[in-house]
Parts: sequence; C-alpha cells; structure tokens
Amino acid sequence: MVVWPSAQEDRTIDGTTAAHDATGTMPPRAIGRAHVAVRLRDADAAGQSPSVLSDLHQSGSMRVLFPRPAAPPTAMLLNTAGGITGGDRFDISLEVGKGAHLTVTTQAAERAYAAMPGPAGRLSTAISVAEGGAVRWLPQETILFDNSDLNRRLDVELDGDNSSALIVEPLVFGRHAHGEILTDARLRDRIRINRNGRAIFADGIDLAGNVTEQLRHPARGGGAGAMATVVLAHPSAEAQLTPLRLLGDEILGSGAQIRVGTSLLAPDLLVLRCLADDSFNLRRVLLPVLDHLTNGALPICWRL
Repeated sequence: MVVWPSAQEDRTIDGTTAAHDATGTMPPRAIGRAHVAVRLRDADAAGQSPSVLSDLHQSGSMRVLFPRPAAPPTAMLLNTAGGITGGDRFDISLEVGKGAHLTVTTQAAERAYAAMPGPAGRLSTAISVAEGGAVRWLPQETILFDNSDLNRRLDVELDGDNSSALIVEPLVFGRHAHGEILTDARLRDRIRINRNGRAIFADGIDLAGNVTEQLRHPARGGGAGAMATVVLAHPSAEAQLTPLRLLGDEILGSGAQIRVGTSLLAPDLLVLRCLADDSFNLRRVLLPVLDHLTNGALPICWRL
C-alpha cells in the first residue's frame, strides 16, 4: 500500500515552503502521483503473462497507460501537464512482487521548462523489487530548457540476490536542432540502488548557471549536448560487459560525436555512460544497447 502526504504536507517541497502569491494562496502548479504494483499470477493460464497488475493508483497530472497486452506488463507514464516547471511535484512508486516482472517507460520525452524564482520542480521515483523479481525502468529523455530548475531522484531497493533492475536515465541539455543553449539552468539529479539494504550504486549530477559553458570543459562534458546513464543490476551482469563494449566500439567507429564507456563495478553490476553532441546521436547508442539488454523487447514508443 502507498500512503501519500496530506494536503498540508503538500505545501512544503524539498524542505522549503512554496512561494505564495499576493493573496496568500498557493500559485498554480502541477502535482501528479502514480503507483504501480505487480505480482505473479496465482494460476498461470496458457498464453498469458505470469505477472499481473495487483495495484494501481494515479492522480493529478500523472497517468499510467497499458497500451496493449504485454509480457511482462508494460506501464507507460504520461504527464498531462506537458512538462515540469518550478514548484511542480511528481511522485512515482513501483512495487514488483516476488518473481514478477515489470517494464515502465514514458509516452514521450519529459520537459523541464523555465521556472520562476522559488522552489524547484521535483520528480521522485521509488522502486522496490522482491526476490526473483525484475524491473526495467526505461523512461525516454528528459529535456532541460533554459531557466529550468529540476530536482530528480531515483531510489531502487532490490530484495534478495536474484532480483534485478535495468535502469536508463537520458538527459538532453537544450534542443540542439533549435540552437538552444542553457545559459542559466539548475539540475540536481540522484540515482541510488540498494541490494538487501546495502548501497551498491550511487550517482549524482549537480549543474547550476551556464550549463552549456560548463559542459564544454573537457573534464565535465567535452561539449556534450546529451548524456545517458545505463545501469544493469543483475546476477549475470558480468556476461554483458563484452557484448556492450563491442556495441560501443561499433558505434564509435561510425564517426559520430559520441563517447561511450562501460564498466563492471561488481559481478552483478554493470554501468554504461554515454556522452553525445545531441539527442539523435545519443539514441544511436541507446537503441542498440537497450535492444540488446531487453532481448529485443524495448517498448515501441522508443521508436516513434
């Protein structure tokens, strides 16, 4: 069961009270919540997925769609507000039961729009996976616009030694085709994965000010306009190291402005990081990598 904050608690974002207008009321902002839980089917019927939906909650500006029957179940998140700006708050929670599988994606790229002075927009995702369960967290890109202010957090709790997670988090620093640059933007991004209560992966990005200029520095981004982090926490993650490095070598040989690095941090933890000049070239890496890691089951929305 998921318990949401009270209306009074909702007035506080990231420890700071949201700005009020001259009337003393809260300014308009988007709030969205979604909770999806899956479990193993009690008695598996022929031709049906062994994993079934056990709980679903959606409210505010967040919707969960299940476009077609799929094995495992595939949930598609939709932000009906059209993006995230200052003071917006979105909370997502996913629960994968023992032995069950769940894939989650987004209908389109998320957009972090220009924000007024005040609290940042917040997007928080919490995922729990029971023993033998598997989750694929495959959102499409988050595009940062100039003057955007976004706090994003992803927490994954893996229970047992045989649970697994495939995570991708792509970021785009302005729309390259429109000539956009980020002269003043703020991003605070955190990813944390625990197994049996112990941290096995933690990653953070903090950017503020002239992001485009900062990313030109060789030690920060080398001129990158887009980046992605892919994490595979799986008992047999080590077996994917060589195939992913071969895929990376093939892509790099194409002459595109891409840099890819793949590292095995532990036998059950593999991390791939990609920097590209724009989102098009970022996808030239992500599509074959995710196709490989999902055994060709990447959600079709990634190709539209």
